[in-house]
Amino acid sequence: MPEKPRMNEKKWPLHFEPAPGKKRWEIVDRAEPNLIRELFPYTEPPKVAFDGSTVPMDPAEEIFITDTTFRDGQQARQPYTVQQIVDLYKLMAKLGGPNGVIRKSEFFLYTNKDREAVEKCRALGYKYPQVNGWIRAQIKDFELVKQAGLKETGILTSLSDYHIYHKLKKTRKQAVEDYLKIVDAALENGIIPRCHFEDSTRGDFWQVTIPFAQRLMERAEQAKIPVLIRFPDTMGFGVPWPEAAPPRSIPKLVYYLHHEAGVPKEWLEGHNHNDFHMVIANSVAAWLYGAAANNGTLLSIGERTGNTPLEGLVMWYVMLTGDNSVELSVITEIAEYYQSQLGETIPTRQPFVGERFNITQAGIHADGLMKDEEIYNIFDTTKILRRPPGVMITDKTGTAGITLWVERYIGQDLVGTLDKRDPKIQAIEKAIVAEYEKGRVSSMSNEEMASLFKKHAAEKWSPEVEKRLASRGVRVSDNSKS
Repeated sequence: MPEKPRMNEKKWPLHFEPAPGKKRWEIVDRAEPNLIRELFPYTEPPKVAFDGSTVPMDPAEEIFITDTTFRDGQQARQPYTVQQIVDLYKLMAKLGGPNGVIRKSEFFLYTNKDREAVEKCRALGYKYPQVNGWIRAQIKDFELVKQAGLKETGILTSLSDYHIYHKLKKTRKQAVEDYLKIVDAALENGIIPRCHFEDSTRGDFWQVTIPFAQRLMERAEQAKIPVLIRFPDTMGFGVPWPEAAPPRSIPKLVYYLHHEAGVPKEWLEGHNHNDFHMVIANSVAAWLYGAAANNGTLLSIGERTGNTPLEGLVMWYVMLTGDNSVELSVITEIAEYYQSQLGETIPTRQPFVGERFNITQAGIHADGLMKDEEIYNIFDTTKILRRPPGVMITDKTGTAGITLWVERYIGQDLVGTLDKRDPKIQAIEKAIVAEYEKGRVSSMSNEEMASLFKKHAAEKWSPEVEKRLASRGVRVSDNSKS
């Protein structure tokens, strides 16, 4: 029999090995780009290597969240209007709470609309989120930052050889020198630069990433101005395990940027994409291993599979810190705004914001919810998110689910306690099962359920019941399925 495959336990060439003790690393040019084919074969899924070493958890004393909804988020949907940006910025500030857990929000500066949005958000006078910019590493772009009067800007400083050799058509040293010119311009003008190490999880870690970070720290020391570093997992290749090899290991990337390159934890910021379903895991790993900040977008809207969802970061921030100063119920307001004002379709099973995130279809789960909501609800979603748990009716829901629907949408105060063995509930179930026996595959709508209740529990129907249903968005028809 063929040998069973084993984990990729391999020590990579020297430039993947950390040096014993801190040293000054040099940027090493190559005649050909290092595309790290051992990890990124392209014609196969990428590989994860484990190099036989690990790093310890080393979280920052304070962690916080930053936003890129109006930059990365705008690259993945139809453009926001200025008023929509202002509205969402207000909701974001409300979500972050009085302590400004959502610390910053970055904006494009290229169009008149972009600049108007910056001006109107700044005019609100909020301390948080701080409005800052994003530019390419070009002098003409930096002029926009100066004209806007911003105190901080992101600068695109792509670090992988995929970008340096294939996109920029430069050598490593040429690219780094060009980046440093813009960083120097920012420092000379008293503006905090935030260097975005684009594609950091495919970069040559010891011959580009670490030496470039060291050069930035030298400039920060000379200017006495912070130089921040965002390490984007641009293609979602990052993994959250400290035993994995660089450049894919988010823990090692963070740990060595701090311990080997000397970047203060409060200057480090994660930015992740969800191509391999690791976006929250990698963001939490960034916090746990030393990055003070994590960057995300509202509802995860961003390039391709999206960024770290801002609402997910806020929830994990609370779980990690115990800080309840954030306004978690605003998550529901944000979702409602996207649906009602922007016509955004939110995936129905998306945590915290999807229509079905706390909805059951299983009869046994519905029965559990009726006996004790805590059995099948992740937390008090009614109190925390203003989203009571509910039920979606199919032929698998059973009488327990129908009873739960009545309680959730009408309420015991209007119709009294209805047991799942009640003939009226059983009559409704019989009518539902008959529908599916005819070949139906879709779930029952709330309108259909209301009509069935009106037909089979007529003595409990009243104008108050109809009004209650209407207040919950359920329109009642005289036609019922039977």
